[in-house]
Amino acid sequence: APPECPFCGEAAGRELEEHVRARHGHLLGAPGTGNTEQLYECPMCSLTCTNIQILEEHVNLHLEEHNFSEGIDLELARQLQTEEDERQRSEEEKREREEFEKLQRQYGLDNSGGFKQQYLKNMEREVDRGRMQPFEYHKRKADMMESLASGIDDGRTKTSGVIEALCKYYQSENKDVRRVWLSAGVDHFHSSLGDRGWGCGYRNFQMLLSSLLQNSFYNDCLRDTTLIPSIPKIQSMIEDAWREGFDPHGASHFNNRLHGSKAWIGACEIYSLLTSLRIKCQIIDFHKPTGPMGTHPRLFEWILHYYSADNEGGAKVVCTSKPPIYLQHQGHSRTIVGIEEKKNRSLCLLLFDPGCSSQQMQKLLKQNSDGTGLRLLQKFVGNLKEKQYQIVAVDGVLSLEEKAARCRASQVLTSEKIP
Repeated sequence: APPECPFCGEAAGRELEEHVRARHGHLLGAPGTGNTEQLYECPMCSLTCTNIQILEEHVNLHLEEHNFSEGIDLELARQLQTEEDERQRSEEEKREREEFEKLQRQYGLDNSGGFKQQYLKNMEREVDRGRMQPFEYHKRKADMMESLASGIDDGRTKTSGVIEALCKYYQSENKDVRRVWLSAGVDHFHSSLGDRGWGCGYRNFQMLLSSLLQNSFYNDCLRDTTLIPSIPKIQSMIEDAWREGFDPHGASHFNNRLHGSKAWIGACEIYSLLTSLRIKCQIIDFHKPTGPMGTHPRLFEWILHYYSADNEGGAKVVCTSKPPIYLQHQGHSRTIVGIEEKKNRSLCLLLFDPGCSSQQMQKLLKQNSDGTGLRLLQKFVGNLKEKQYQIVAVDGVLSLEEKAARCRASQVLTSEKIP
């Protein structure tokens, strides 16, 4: 509203001062009026007042108007900030919930079923797409149910004899290899319709166990496990290890339950299971790169020492009695079955990957003289560039007292870090 004259109350707009002097000049002591009354100027709008009381009332009106306007602005700002905080909190909770559900699905903890459910669902898809005949579906379903009931793997994904074929190949071919060390015999197992996408840890355990079962040194430890267990059986075996007291922290991550889920397992679960069977092993943690370009030469050196320590000599091909090594990194695991030392002294690991099919592995049984099939197994230092790796290496048998001590130790620490 336009300012009003403090003398007559009339709205004067921008010409307030001219209005006051023209209409009420005698009160302001205008020139020629003879009035010498003191004048007071408003510090907020420069309006001239004739006495201090009028000025105080005028200024108070300014202050009340300002406080009212400021109060409205402050309240509005608080309301807007509250709404923004609630919106951000809601979006953050939604993101966290979606991320948690994504991780649950990724690691098989979303209660969507386990090996059996996935196997049946994938076979039904194969039938729908015409890739499997109904009679084969029913036969494989019956075989799968029998395997689950017995706890024994059906052997459909197994390939045997690869180590023996490699030993024969290296003895006659491969001129760029100075020396090669191979693990004891081991069968290859690959993922099936029931565990595709999450079963690599279990398949690598089957590979390691297949080697231990061929070694009479471990007969006493494995007298209750004479055949390769199925994946659901391995899940139950890990749960048994948890119930004994192994790795309570890891068990809590899975809510103490694996059976009937598609949960991924890693080095800690393999360690707990092997130790519960009185198989002496250790986890070695290569927690950071030790070479240029994010490489891990210390990992390769450790593997070389593992296979060569008790197998010195001049033979080009050394078929050791050492079990294979479980290798873990983020999102996947494989089995180390040997290591090459090239003539230029570079090292190359030989890996069994659960992602390789039986058809691919069968080709290694009929290795060509040019060695092209070996590329499926070979990994040089520059090929392994994950941020960190863990290995589980078997090196003997535990007494009952040693097993109990390791169980207690696993409740605190289960891995050794390589600096």
